[in-house]
Amino acid sequence: MSVLPRVVYKRRAHITALPLYYSGHLLKKLSSEADFKMYFAELRGDTLLLYKDVKQDTYTEKLNLLQLKSMQPVSPYQRKMPTIFSLVMRTEEVHLKMDNPDTGEEWRGYILTVVKKEIPSQLQLLPGQRMLLEDVLAQEKIRSTYAENPPLPPRPAHLLGVCAPVLPQGDTPDNSSPETLPCFFNVTRQEAEQMLKQNPEYGGIIIRPSTMANSYALTLRQVTAKGPVMKNYRLICTKSGFTIKLETTVTVSSLKEVLEYFLEMTEYSLHPYIPGDIYDTCIDMKASKHLSSTMRNVPKAQTGPVVLSQTKQGEGEYVFPDDNNMNKVQRDAKLRQVVGLRSNNTEKECTRKAKTGTDPFEMQSTYM
Repeated sequence: MSVLPRVVYKRRAHITALPLYYSGHLLKKLSSEADFKMYFAELRGDTLLLYKDVKQDTYTEKLNLLQLKSMQPVSPYQRKMPTIFSLVMRTEEVHLKMDNPDTGEEWRGYILTVVKKEIPSQLQLLPGQRMLLEDVLAQEKIRSTYAENPPLPPRPAHLLGVCAPVLPQGDTPDNSSPETLPCFFNVTRQEAEQMLKQNPEYGGIIIRPSTMANSYALTLRQVTAKGPVMKNYRLICTKSGFTIKLETTVTVSSLKEVLEYFLEMTEYSLHPYIPGDIYDTCIDMKASKHLSSTMRNVPKAQTGPVVLSQTKQGEGEYVFPDDNNMNKVQRDAKLRQVVGLRSNNTEKECTRKAKTGTDPFEMQSTYM
Protein backbone atom coordinates (compact mmCIF):
# COMPACT_ATOMS: atom_id res chain seq x y z
CA MET A 1 0.00 0.00 0.00
CA SER A 2 1.44 3.38 -1.04
CA VAL A 3 2.10 6.19 1.44
CA LEU A 4 0.36 9.46 0.55
CA PRO A 5 1.52 12.97 1.42
CA ARG A 6 -0.38 14.15 4.48
CA VAL A 7 -1.96 17.18 2.77
CA VAL A 8 -3.15 15.12 -0.20
CA TYR A 9 -4.51 12.38 2.06
CA LYS A 10 -6.45 14.93 4.12
CA ARG A 11 -7.96 16.56 1.04
CA ARG A 12 -9.00 13.25 -0.49
CA ALA A 13 -10.57 12.09 2.75
CA HIS A 14 -12.45 15.40 3.00
CA ILE A 15 -13.74 15.20 -0.59
CA THR A 16 -14.81 11.56 -0.59
CA ALA A 17 -15.75 11.13 3.09
CA LEU A 18 -14.98 7.41 2.72
CA PRO A 19 -12.47 5.29 4.65
CA LEU A 20 -9.28 4.34 2.82
CA TYR A 21 -8.68 0.56 2.74
CA TYR A 22 -5.99 0.08 0.11
CA SER A 23 -4.09 2.08 -2.54
CA GLY A 24 -1.39 1.74 -5.19
CA HIS A 25 -0.55 2.17 -8.85
CA LEU A 26 -2.33 0.10 -11.50
CA LEU A 27 -3.36 0.26 -15.14
CA LYS A 28 -6.95 0.33 -16.33
CA LYS A 29 -8.84 0.07 -19.61
CA LEU A 30 -12.26 -0.93 -20.89
CA SER A 31 -12.62 -4.18 -22.77
CA SER A 32 -13.28 -2.17 -25.93
CA GLU A 33 -10.05 -0.14 -25.59
CA ALA A 34 -6.69 -1.24 -26.89
CA ASP A 35 -4.26 0.39 -24.46
CA PHE A 36 -4.04 0.60 -20.69
CA LYS A 37 -3.73 3.91 -18.84
CA MET A 38 -1.72 4.37 -15.65
CA TYR A 39 -3.58 5.55 -12.53
CA PHE A 40 -3.04 5.84 -8.84
CA ALA A 41 -5.98 3.93 -7.33
CA GLU A 42 -7.65 4.07 -3.93
CA LEU A 43 -10.16 1.62 -2.54
CA ARG A 44 -12.43 3.77 -0.32
CA GLY A 45 -15.47 2.01 1.04
CA ASP A 46 -17.05 0.08 -1.83
CA THR A 47 -15.72 2.51 -4.46
CA LEU A 48 -12.52 2.35 -6.50
CA LEU A 49 -11.25 5.91 -7.15
CA LEU A 50 -8.71 6.58 -9.90
CA TYR A 51 -6.29 9.54 -9.90
CA LYS A 52 -3.88 10.68 -12.60
CA ASP A 53 -1.01 10.68 -10.11
CA VAL A 54 -0.31 10.41 -6.40
CA LYS A 55 -0.51 14.20 -5.87
CA GLN A 56 -3.92 14.80 -7.43
CA ASP A 57 -6.52 15.48 -4.75
CA THR A 58 -9.67 15.02 -6.89
CA TYR A 59 -10.29 11.68 -8.55
CA THR A 60 -10.60 11.42 -12.34
CA GLU A 61 -12.69 8.25 -12.56
CA LYS A 62 -14.47 5.92 -10.16
CA LEU A 63 -15.89 2.42 -10.20
CA ASN A 64 -18.89 1.54 -8.07
CA LEU A 65 -17.97 -1.95 -6.93
CA LEU A 66 -21.54 -2.67 -5.82
CA GLN A 67 -22.19 -3.24 -9.54
CA LEU A 68 -19.49 -5.91 -9.72
CA LYS A 69 -20.72 -9.31 -10.91
CA SER A 70 -17.44 -11.19 -11.11
CA MET A 71 -13.65 -10.72 -10.93
CA GLN A 72 -11.52 -13.24 -12.80
CA PRO A 73 -7.87 -13.33 -13.95
CA VAL A 74 -7.43 -12.90 -17.71
CA SER A 75 -4.15 -14.85 -17.85
CA PRO A 76 -2.87 -17.70 -15.65
CA TYR A 77 -0.66 -16.99 -12.68
CA GLN A 78 2.98 -16.36 -13.64
CA ARG A 79 5.58 -15.24 -11.16
CA LYS A 80 7.28 -11.86 -11.85
CA MET A 81 4.78 -11.12 -14.62
CA PRO A 82 1.98 -8.56 -14.65
CA THR A 83 -1.43 -9.79 -13.58
CA ILE A 84 -4.63 -8.73 -15.37
CA PHE A 85 -8.12 -9.06 -13.88
CA SER A 86 -11.42 -8.76 -15.69
CA LEU A 87 -14.12 -6.99 -13.68
CA VAL A 88 -17.55 -7.66 -15.14
CA MET A 89 -19.87 -4.83 -14.12
CA ARG A 90 -23.57 -4.45 -14.85
CA THR A 91 -23.03 -2.16 -17.83
CA GLU A 92 -19.40 -2.68 -18.84
CA GLU A 93 -16.28 -4.81 -18.51
CA VAL A 94 -13.15 -3.29 -17.02
CA HIS A 95 -9.61 -4.68 -17.08
CA LEU A 96 -7.17 -3.91 -14.29
CA LYS A 97 -3.46 -4.63 -14.65
CA MET A 98 -1.00 -4.91 -11.73
CA ASP A 99 2.79 -5.06 -11.84
CA ASN A 100 3.16 -8.50 -10.23
CA PRO A 101 1.01 -11.41 -8.99
CA ASP A 102 1.50 -10.51 -5.28
CA THR A 103 0.11 -7.02 -5.71
CA GLY A 104 -2.68 -8.43 -7.87
CA GLU A 105 -3.61 -10.92 -5.15
CA GLU A 106 -3.86 -8.14 -2.55
CA TRP A 107 -6.08 -6.06 -4.82
CA ARG A 108 -8.32 -9.05 -5.49
CA GLY A 109 -8.61 -9.81 -1.76
CA TYR A 110 -9.61 -6.26 -0.81
CA ILE A 111 -12.06 -5.78 -3.69
CA LEU A 112 -13.90 -9.05 -3.12
CA THR A 113 -13.97 -8.51 0.65
CA VAL A 114 -15.73 -5.12 0.47
CA VAL A 115 -18.14 -6.39 -2.21
CA LYS A 116 -19.14 -9.71 -0.64
CA LYS A 117 -18.63 -8.61 2.99
CA GLU A 118 -16.48 -11.68 3.63
CA ILE A 119 -12.88 -12.71 3.06
CA PRO A 120 -12.45 -15.04 0.07
CA SER A 121 -11.47 -18.54 1.10
CA GLN A 122 -8.72 -19.01 -1.48
CA LEU A 123 -6.28 -16.16 -0.98
CA GLN A 124 -2.50 -16.45 -0.97
CA LEU A 125 -1.73 -13.85 1.70
CA LEU A 126 0.67 -13.62 4.63
CA PRO A 127 -0.77 -13.68 8.19
CA GLY A 128 -0.15 -9.95 8.65
CA GLN A 129 -1.91 -9.17 5.37
CA ARG A 130 -4.89 -11.28 6.40
CA MET A 131 -5.15 -9.46 9.73
CA LEU A 132 -5.30 -6.13 7.93
CA LEU A 133 -7.99 -7.55 5.68
CA GLU A 134 -10.01 -8.64 8.73
CA ASP A 135 -9.85 -5.09 10.10
CA VAL A 136 -11.10 -3.73 6.77
CA LEU A 137 -13.99 -6.20 6.78
CA ALA A 138 -15.08 -5.09 10.26
CA GLN A 139 -14.96 -1.40 9.28
CA GLU A 140 -16.89 -1.98 6.07
CA LYS A 141 -19.65 -3.92 7.80
CA ILE A 142 -20.20 -1.03 10.21
CA ARG A 143 -20.07 1.58 7.45
CA SER A 144 -22.39 -0.29 5.08
CA THR A 145 -24.94 -0.91 7.84
CA TYR A 146 -25.19 2.82 8.52
CA ALA A 147 -25.21 3.70 4.81
CA GLU A 148 -28.17 1.43 4.04
CA ASN A 149 -30.59 3.75 5.86
CA PRO A 150 -29.33 7.34 5.54
CA PRO A 151 -31.46 10.09 7.13
CA LEU A 152 -33.77 11.80 4.66
CA PRO A 153 -33.65 15.58 4.41
CA PRO A 154 -36.71 17.59 5.46
CA ARG A 155 -39.22 18.60 2.81
CA PRO A 156 -40.35 22.17 2.18
CA ALA A 157 -43.59 23.12 3.91
CA HIS A 158 -45.59 23.31 0.68
CA LEU A 159 -44.49 19.77 -0.28
CA LEU A 160 -45.08 18.04 3.04
CA GLY A 161 -48.19 16.35 1.65
CA VAL A 162 -46.38 15.01 -1.42
CA CYS A 163 -44.17 11.97 -0.92
CA ALA A 164 -43.29 13.13 2.58
CA PRO A 165 -41.21 10.59 4.51
CA VAL A 166 -42.94 9.18 7.59
CA LEU A 167 -40.80 8.36 10.61
CA PRO A 168 -41.67 5.27 12.64
CA GLN A 169 -43.28 5.92 15.99
CA GLY A 170 -40.80 6.70 18.69
CA ASP A 171 -38.15 8.07 16.31
CA THR A 172 -36.81 11.48 17.24
CA PRO A 173 -34.39 13.70 15.33
CA ASP A 174 -30.79 13.50 16.47
CA ASN A 175 -28.08 16.12 16.69
CA SER A 176 -27.02 15.48 13.09
CA SER A 177 -30.17 17.13 11.72
CA PRO A 178 -29.60 20.13 9.45
CA GLU A 179 -31.36 22.44 11.91
CA THR A 180 -28.22 22.29 14.07
CA LEU A 181 -26.29 24.15 11.35
CA PRO A 182 -26.32 27.91 12.01
CA CYS A 183 -26.76 28.69 8.31
CA PHE A 184 -29.67 26.28 7.66
CA PHE A 185 -32.98 28.04 6.92
CA ASN A 186 -36.30 26.60 5.77
CA VAL A 187 -36.64 29.07 2.89
CA THR A 188 -37.04 28.97 -0.89
CA ARG A 189 -34.37 29.86 -3.43
CA GLN A 190 -35.79 33.35 -3.94
CA GLU A 191 -35.96 33.97 -0.19
CA ALA A 192 -32.39 32.77 0.34
CA GLU A 193 -31.06 35.01 -2.44
CA GLN A 194 -32.97 37.96 -1.01
CA MET A 195 -31.51 37.32 2.46
CA LEU A 196 -27.97 37.22 1.08
CA LYS A 197 -28.55 40.33 -1.02
CA GLN A 198 -30.05 42.46 1.76
CA ASN A 199 -27.62 41.42 4.50
CA PRO A 200 -24.21 40.60 2.99
CA GLU A 201 -22.54 41.39 6.30
CA TYR A 202 -24.21 38.32 7.87
CA GLY A 203 -22.46 35.88 5.51
CA GLY A 204 -22.58 34.41 2.02
CA ILE A 205 -23.73 30.75 2.35
CA ILE A 206 -27.21 29.39 3.12
CA ILE A 207 -28.18 25.70 3.21
CA ARG A 208 -31.89 25.10 2.62
CA PRO A 209 -34.38 22.39 1.57
CA SER A 210 -34.72 21.69 -2.13
CA THR A 211 -37.94 21.38 -4.08
CA MET A 212 -36.51 18.14 -5.53
CA ALA A 213 -37.09 14.98 -3.53
CA ASN A 214 -34.31 13.60 -1.34
CA SER A 215 -32.18 16.70 -1.78
CA TYR A 216 -30.95 19.86 -0.13
CA ALA A 217 -29.66 23.00 -1.82
CA LEU A 218 -26.86 25.44 -1.10
CA THR A 219 -27.18 29.09 -2.10
CA LEU A 220 -24.14 31.36 -2.01
CA ARG A 221 -23.38 34.97 -2.87
CA GLN A 222 -19.86 35.54 -4.15
CA VAL A 223 -18.30 38.90 -5.00
CA THR A 224 -16.38 38.81 -8.29
CA ALA A 225 -14.64 41.42 -10.44
CA LYS A 226 -17.93 41.96 -12.30
CA GLY A 227 -19.97 42.28 -9.12
CA PRO A 228 -21.89 39.97 -6.76
CA VAL A 229 -23.00 36.62 -8.21
CA MET A 230 -25.67 34.25 -6.85
CA LYS A 231 -25.14 30.49 -7.27
CA ASN A 232 -27.23 27.47 -6.25
CA TYR A 233 -25.93 23.90 -5.85
CA ARG A 234 -27.84 20.66 -5.41
CA LEU A 235 -26.95 18.31 -2.54
CA ILE A 236 -28.27 14.77 -3.05
CA CYS A 237 -28.74 12.38 -0.13
CA THR A 238 -27.03 9.04 -0.93
CA LYS A 239 -26.08 5.88 0.92
CA SER A 240 -22.62 7.22 1.71
CA GLY A 241 -23.73 10.72 2.72
CA PHE A 242 -24.35 13.68 0.41
CA THR A 243 -23.26 14.17 -3.18
CA ILE A 244 -22.50 17.71 -4.38
CA LYS A 245 -23.53 17.99 -8.03
CA LEU A 246 -20.48 19.59 -9.63
CA GLU A 247 -18.68 18.95 -12.90
CA THR A 248 -16.82 16.33 -10.91
CA THR A 249 -19.19 15.11 -8.21
CA VAL A 250 -17.98 15.18 -4.63
CA THR A 251 -19.36 12.97 -1.85
CA VAL A 252 -19.21 13.86 1.84
CA SER A 253 -20.76 12.24 4.89
CA SER A 254 -22.77 15.17 6.32
CA LEU A 255 -24.11 18.65 5.60
CA LYS A 256 -21.52 20.04 7.97
CA GLU A 257 -18.81 18.64 5.70
CA VAL A 258 -20.63 20.11 2.70
CA LEU A 259 -20.26 23.52 4.33
CA GLU A 260 -16.61 22.88 5.16
CA TYR A 261 -15.94 21.81 1.57
CA PHE A 262 -17.33 25.06 0.13
CA LEU A 263 -15.41 27.13 2.67
CA GLU A 264 -12.20 25.37 1.74
CA MET A 265 -12.80 25.58 -2.01
CA THR A 266 -13.42 29.34 -1.73
CA GLU A 267 -10.29 29.70 0.41
CA TYR A 268 -12.47 30.91 3.30
CA SER A 269 -13.39 34.11 1.46
CA LEU A 270 -17.02 33.25 2.33
CA HIS A 271 -18.57 32.43 5.68
CA PRO A 272 -21.94 30.96 6.70
CA TYR A 273 -24.97 33.25 6.87
CA ILE A 274 -25.53 33.90 10.57
CA PRO A 275 -27.89 36.80 11.39
CA GLY A 276 -26.65 39.27 13.98
CA ASP A 277 -28.40 40.07 17.24
CA ILE A 278 -31.39 42.39 16.67
CA TYR A 279 -31.07 43.78 20.21
CA ASP A 280 -28.44 46.24 21.48
CA THR A 281 -26.04 44.82 24.03
CA CYS A 282 -24.39 47.96 25.48
CA ILE A 283 -25.36 51.37 26.86
CA ASP A 284 -23.64 54.49 25.53
CA MET A 285 -22.63 56.23 28.77
CA LYS A 286 -20.97 59.13 26.94
CA ALA A 287 -24.25 60.18 25.37
CA SER A 288 -26.04 60.03 28.75
CA LYS A 289 -23.34 62.13 30.43
CA HIS A 290 -23.45 64.70 27.63
CA LEU A 291 -27.23 65.01 27.93
CA SER A 292 -27.11 65.45 31.71
CA SER A 293 -24.38 68.12 31.48
CA THR A 294 -26.40 69.96 28.86
CA MET A 295 -29.43 69.98 31.12
CA ARG A 296 -27.34 71.39 33.97
CA ASN A 297 -26.12 74.27 31.75
CA VAL A 298 -29.59 75.44 30.71
CA PRO A 299 -29.91 79.14 31.83
CA LYS A 300 -32.59 79.87 34.40
CA ALA A 301 -35.31 82.47 33.80
CA GLN A 302 -34.61 85.89 35.35
CA THR A 303 -38.29 86.67 36.01
CA GLY A 304 -41.16 84.63 37.22
CA PRO A 305 -43.62 83.13 34.80
CA VAL A 306 -46.58 85.20 33.65
CA VAL A 307 -49.71 84.48 35.66
CA LEU A 308 -52.89 85.11 33.76
CA SER A 309 -55.54 86.74 35.86
CA GLN A 310 -58.92 85.18 36.13
CA THR A 311 -61.65 87.01 34.34
CA LYS A 312 -65.30 87.36 34.93
CA GLN A 313 -67.94 87.38 32.28
CA GLY A 314 -69.84 90.65 31.92
CA GLU A 315 -72.98 91.42 30.05
CA GLY A 316 -72.92 90.95 26.33
CA GLU A 317 -69.76 89.84 24.58
CA TYR A 318 -67.31 91.86 26.63
CA VAL A 319 -64.99 90.61 29.32
CA PHE A 320 -63.82 92.98 32.04
CA PRO A 321 -60.66 92.55 34.08
CA ASP A 322 -61.00 91.80 37.73
CA ASP A 323 -59.28 94.72 39.46
CA ASN A 324 -59.27 92.88 42.73
CA ASN A 325 -56.66 90.49 41.33
CA MET A 326 -54.12 93.30 40.77
CA ASN A 327 -51.58 93.34 43.56
CA LYS A 328 -50.53 96.39 45.47
CA VAL A 329 -47.27 96.89 43.60
CA GLN A 330 -49.04 96.92 40.23
CA ARG A 331 -51.62 99.50 41.48
CA ASP A 332 -48.92 101.76 42.87
CA ALA A 333 -46.95 101.62 39.65
CA LYS A 334 -50.02 102.44 37.61
CA LEU A 335 -50.91 105.35 39.88
CA ARG A 336 -47.43 106.82 39.67
CA GLN A 337 -47.57 106.59 35.86
CA VAL A 338 -50.87 108.49 35.69
CA VAL A 339 -49.71 111.17 38.15
CA GLY A 340 -46.50 111.65 36.19
CA LEU A 341 -48.36 112.15 32.89
CA ARG A 342 -50.64 114.77 34.44
CA SER A 343 -47.71 116.65 35.97
CA ASN A 344 -45.91 116.78 32.63
CA ASN A 345 -49.01 118.13 30.87
CA THR A 346 -49.53 120.82 33.52
CA GLU A 347 -45.92 122.00 33.25
CA LYS A 348 -46.17 122.24 29.45
CA GLU A 349 -49.35 124.35 29.60
CA CYS A 350 -47.93 126.71 32.17
CA THR A 351 -44.83 127.27 30.05
CA ARG A 352 -46.88 128.02 26.95
CA LYS A 353 -49.13 130.49 28.87
CA ALA A 354 -46.13 132.39 30.14
CA LYS A 355 -44.85 132.83 26.59
CA THR A 356 -48.18 133.88 24.98
CA GLY A 357 -49.77 135.67 27.94
CA THR A 358 -53.06 133.80 27.51
CA ASP A 359 -54.89 131.23 29.59
CA PRO A 360 -55.38 128.04 27.54
CA PHE A 361 -58.47 127.17 29.52
CA GLU A 362 -60.08 130.55 28.72
CA MET A 363 -59.32 130.16 24.98
CA GLN A 364 -60.88 126.75 25.06
CA SER A 365 -64.08 128.16 26.56
CA THR A 366 -64.19 130.99 23.97
CA TYR A 367 -64.20 128.57 21.01
CA MET A 368 -66.72 126.41 22.68
